[in-house]
Amino acid sequence: MSTTSTINIGSTMNTLKGACIIGQSGGPTAVINASALGAIRTALDTDCVTKVYGAAHGIRGVLDGKLYDMGEEDPAQLELLRYTPSSALGSCRYKMKDPDIDATDYQRILEIFKKYDVRYFFYNGGNDSMDTCNKISKFMQGSGYECRVMGIPKTVDNDLFGTDHCPGYGSAAKYIATTCMEASQDARVYDVPMITILEIMGRHAGWLAAASALAVEAGHGPDLIYLPEVAFDMDAFVRDVKAIHDRNGKVIVAASEGIHDQNGRFISEAATSATDGFGHAQLGGLAARLADIVKGATGAKVRGIELSLLQRCAAHCASATDIEESYRAGEAAVRFAAEGLTDKMVGFKRVMDNGAYRCDIELLDLEKVANTEKKVPRAWINEEGNGILQPYLEYARPLIQGETALPFKNGLPQFARLKKVMV
Repeated sequence: MSTTSTINIGSTMNTLKGACIIGQSGGPTAVINASALGAIRTALDTDCVTKVYGAAHGIRGVLDGKLYDMGEEDPAQLELLRYTPSSALGSCRYKMKDPDIDATDYQRILEIFKKYDVRYFFYNGGNDSMDTCNKISKFMQGSGYECRVMGIPKTVDNDLFGTDHCPGYGSAAKYIATTCMEASQDARVYDVPMITILEIMGRHAGWLAAASALAVEAGHGPDLIYLPEVAFDMDAFVRDVKAIHDRNGKVIVAASEGIHDQNGRFISEAATSATDGFGHAQLGGLAARLADIVKGATGAKVRGIELSLLQRCAAHCASATDIEESYRAGEAAVRFAAEGLTDKMVGFKRVMDNGAYRCDIELLDLEKVANTEKKVPRAWINEEGNGILQPYLEYARPLIQGETALPFKNGLPQFARLKKVMV
């Protein structure tokens, strides 16, 4: 279990009284609601925060004037957010334009902020969400409206700049490693040759697929691991698979959905014109494509398995360390804002003290975080580009420690059921 410490923000308060809005954005995680709980609970207990609102479906809820009164929620149900996956307030993928080109959205947000006396805005998300935070913060400053804006990090992709790791990653990594171990057990049952290909999330950064190396370390993992940090060579891939197949009869491959060739073209045949609200390619189908190719090359039975959204909503396999750190990220955002700070994202700083892991909280400038991706260091990937080295294992191990205390009833998990009372 980790020890998480937060910076002491002191006792001299730069008081600003007003309501706050808390929103969630982008892809869900197993622990994003733990961050929401940290922010909501702390805001409800902070004297300078007069009302606590939740935005329905992120910034879309602010623009549409759809806000929940979080003070009306049952405290017991709020507490269940700590163990409830996905985004309880609702999420969105909405890219705001540059305010110098079109300030319509920003004027609407300012209107809503003034209507409800919102002086604190907390947005929980990844790269694009931090971009939204940064734009709103700069617009409010330019408009002369005092509102403290804080970003709360979230992404299973673990690709946010400046922070050692992101809330959500540890739980996703734990699930992926566990699933790879389980798939390895199943794939080796029969006395016939078989090749299993696991497709793991990760468009440009391979942190999630790298987690399969934790299963290798445990003795039940993939033979080959491919990340988008290294250009993918189809011919070399087929040779590697055939060599292991000829030697062992069984092959397990883990690959990021975003692996690409030396020209940057995605290997996935499903990387078509489909994009999300931020213009990112919607990937999928990689496992099926690679399965077809190696089946033709080997004649073996081949399974293509896409982990898909399961890797980001597996609350039953969440890391206790991740849950704790995610809660503290939300808590710290509110505490720092109440102190008078703004235009920041909560970040994590790793401290190793005589081999013991500790996570300290520090603040990062939103402008530096927005739209900047952190990738797996090339030095953590083997020379051939098909395996993960020891430094990654040392990095990831502390993040997956501890088991969730997810409550069960009648054999099934209990998730939060919010009333979502509109203001």
